[in-house]
Amino acid sequence: MLNILLIGSGGREHAMAWKIKQSTVLNRLFIAPGNAGTSDLGKNVPVDVCDFQGLKKVVLEKHIDLVLVGPEVPLVGGLHDFFDADPDLRQVKVLGPKKAGAQLEGSKDFAKAFMQRHKIPTARYFTVTLENQEDGMSFLESLKGPYVLKADGLAAGKGVLIIQDLEAAKASLAEMLNGQFGAASRKVVIEEFLSGIELSVFVITDGKDYRILPEAKDYKRIGEGDSGLNTGGMGAVSPVSFANHGFMKEVEEQIIKPTIAGLQQEEIPYQGFIFFGLISCDGHPFVIEYNVRMGDPETEAVMLRIKSDFVSLLEATANGKLASQTVEFDERTAATVMLVSGGYPGEYKKGLPVSGFEKISDSILFHAGTKSADARVLTDGGRVIAISSYGTTMREALALSYANAERIGFEGKYFRRDIGFDL
Repeated sequence: MLNILLIGSGGREHAMAWKIKQSTVLNRLFIAPGNAGTSDLGKNVPVDVCDFQGLKKVVLEKHIDLVLVGPEVPLVGGLHDFFDADPDLRQVKVLGPKKAGAQLEGSKDFAKAFMQRHKIPTARYFTVTLENQEDGMSFLESLKGPYVLKADGLAAGKGVLIIQDLEAAKASLAEMLNGQFGAASRKVVIEEFLSGIELSVFVITDGKDYRILPEAKDYKRIGEGDSGLNTGGMGAVSPVSFANHGFMKEVEEQIIKPTIAGLQQEEIPYQGFIFFGLISCDGHPFVIEYNVRMGDPETEAVMLRIKSDFVSLLEATANGKLASQTVEFDERTAATVMLVSGGYPGEYKKGLPVSGFEKISDSILFHAGTKSADARVLTDGGRVIAISSYGTTMREALALSYANAERIGFEGKYFRRDIGFDL
């Protein structure tokens, strides 16, 4: 029986906690720092995801056997390396790559060069710094619009610009290089624009073997019809109708296998999740980006579709024994709708009371940005609550999520009413 520490505070972590709680091999679950929803499934501990010394204290005090890292920031910051280098922590298993592997998400330039080295289908690109800015401008001129500019480092999901006009793209490139996204955009990757429909594919790997998890499609823009500013994600559905057997076979052969083989070849140890942000162009998959963790809000749909014991899967991965595991999928559709604060992704209020929990039926609520105070649930982020439901069809699952979205109340509540519109 395992004591598990889950690191993070969002909807992804609440969904993981919900799945972990169903395991027959779980002893105790702790979440750092967690949110108002995770406190019903385990014990929240008020430690920041990047407070490595604070996390060490929790691990030793609570006799933790396995640490599951939800967000990317502590992984890119070297949390797994910190555990490995500390004699008191070395025996504790960490699910999430070390710094070397986390570069797949932490550096767009590293990821693109890795794909090129291993012949993984992706858009043409050029990496620019202040030193070769003129060459960057020439590369932009060689492309047809729209123009894609990506900050090399982590920019909390806001470091990607898609610009229609060449002169505006050149001006934005100069702004980024001069610190628009801080250190994250000292280096900028310019990419050729790929036109198609996107989806997210997830694997769990122990570095040698991998298992494919249910795929999902998320919706990033704040406005209906995919308009307006980018967000952390407004909803998700799984499965994805166009990701049929033939398409997924191509994903596995041309993208997943060469990625795992590439990590081995380059002697980059990797235990954890890989998220492939893909785009289907004329029915063929190309990689837009890698993430080194599960997606949010996709996890809030994907966890509903994993039938296997999730903790057994995590434990086998951490011990390098993933070959012994199979992943069983629930055949039903899962659909997630995200309730967000008024004003998000711009300025928004926090600390607003949330009501209506007792009216929810036939859906699962995953808290994304909430906290508890005086026996009440208050908003504590831009994305507040994800509502996930099962259905025999996507429409049926969405109908349940939308019905329950109406029942939850907080000042300024907003949600997109067209999730799944392009499927």
